[in-house]
Formats: sequence, C-alpha cells, structure tokens
Amino acid sequence: MDFRFSDDQLTLTESVRDYLSGTHGPEVLRRLDEQGNRDPAIWQGLVEMGLTGLLVPEEHGGLGLGLVEAALIAAECGRACLAEPLVDTAFVAVPWLVHQGDTDGLQAIAQGTRTVPLPHVLNPWVADGEGQPLQSVDPLRNLAMFSASGPADEHLLNLGALMSAAQLLGLADAMLHQATEYAKIRTQFGQPVGAFQGLKHQLASCAVAIEFAKPVVWRAAQALQDGVTSAATHVSHAKLAAGDAAIQTAETAIQVHGAMGYTYEVDLHFWMKRSWALCGAWGDRAFHVRRIDEAVLGGSLPIGPEHTFA
Repeated sequence: MDFRFSDDQLTLTESVRDYLSGTHGPEVLRRLDEQGNRDPAIWQGLVEMGLTGLLVPEEHGGLGLGLVEAALIAAECGRACLAEPLVDTAFVAVPWLVHQGDTDGLQAIAQGTRTVPLPHVLNPWVADGEGQPLQSVDPLRNLAMFSASGPADEHLLNLGALMSAAQLLGLADAMLHQATEYAKIRTQFGQPVGAFQGLKHQLASCAVAIEFAKPVVWRAAQALQDGVTSAATHVSHAKLAAGDAAIQTAETAIQVHGAMGYTYEVDLHFWMKRSWALCGAWGDRAFHVRRIDEAVLGGSLPIGPEHTFA
C-alpha cells in the first residue's frame, strides 16, 4: 500500500501555503488584532481559492475533495495562524451537514456567503457566531456562548477534533521555525545560542514530536473518511499527538526567545495562544486519553502488530 500523498494533494497544499505566507504574515495578525480580527478581503481570497468549497460536493458547487485534503489544508491554516473561521465552516460543518443529509445551504458555503457555527456539548462555544461574546485566550478568535444540549454527536466531535489536530501540526511547525531562526541570531557568550548542544537537543525533540504526530493525524483523517469502526480512537490519538507536540514546541520556543518569549512584542505569542485554545477545543487532553483507554482496555481496539497491521 502506498501511503504517500499524491502529486495533486501536494500541489494543492503547496499552493495554499504559498498564498497564506504571502497574505497572512505576522504584520497582518497584528493589524487584525487591533482592528476587529476580521478582514473581508482575506475571506474573499480564501473563497476565490476554492477553499470554502473544498469539501462541498461538485453538484453543489464545490470541489468534492475529502478529509485528507482538508486536514492538509487545515495544517496550513495553523501554520499561518489564520484568523478567519475557514476550518470551522468548510472542514467541520460541511462534512457534518453532508453526513446529516442537509445539503440545502452547501452552495452558499462554497460561495463564501454562509458560515455555520456548530456547538457541541463538549464545546459549547462557537467561532464567529451570534450570542453572548466570550473572551478567548487567543486574541484572534471571536467566540460566542451557544446553548448545546442533548447527547454528544460523535461524528461532529470527531470532525472538530481531527481538524483541530491538523491545525496544531501547522502551528507547531511554525513555532519550531520561528525558534530555530531566532536561535541563529540570538547570541550569548559570543556565539549564537543555536550552537549550544542543549538547545539543539530541545529543538530536535520538538521536530521529532511533530514528525511522529503527522502520520497519526493523516491516518485519522483517512480512517474518518473511510468510516472505519476505530476512527474515533484514531482521532483521539491524533488530537493527543498533535496537541502534545504543539505544547512542547511552544514551551521550547518561549525558552529560546528568553525572557521576552511570552510577551506581546514577540510574534510567537499568536501561534502559542492558538495552540492553547485548540488543545482545549473539541475535547481536552483528559477526554481523549479516556477514549483511547476505553478502546484499548475495553478490547474494542486490541494492541499489537498482529492487530495494527491486519
């Protein structure tokens, strides 16, 4: 079996990365933070790239792609610390609506004229929704309290957790890059701090954690797309692996930047705070650990190579 991404998938990912890196840098994040967090021109750019219709079926005006492609693009949204609520509507709400058979508003989503805030009993707030405003640890998230009751919708939870995990991968990659670049220019005892072995080891550990988390996230996306019975466990594994990698990288990046690492003047804080926010969204760490424990200890997901590679 070939686990590599196709040329089309890689080309799509690279084009989105190039677009976001050219239109959504730190200076844009600071401007948005000062002027209300949203810019219609940025949203329109995402619409024109077709990202709002990425998962919308072709018969409803979209591209008709799958969760693997969405996870790849969600990672790029994390890398750019994208402020707009693209992932919530286009990569979580759209597949959930399709799963529910509710296709009436999909064309409007693809055209960028409709956003869909979806609350969950584990996540009773929505991004860019109407309701009682909430203050987020992430200054670029516009959250509102939303009443969510009844039994937990597991498919919606899995979609939200998966796309949060994918964003966390991109966030971690971006923070590692920022820390590495700063380590090259910050000097101590007459040489760049990046030359010190202890710091090299810390950055290398972050890189390993990120690279180990990536296939876990891609596997979860494929499992959820294919509807395999163990998909929920793979999603929880992805959220844990990506979240832990992002937190580890954030902590290391702060240390690399020294006493000013946590301050507003350092761009790092945008990515760090988004990581904190997403780690707690769509089920916190304790919730996903419990789901994995129940699957493994309960016998629904037996461990061992004879099961893993069956």
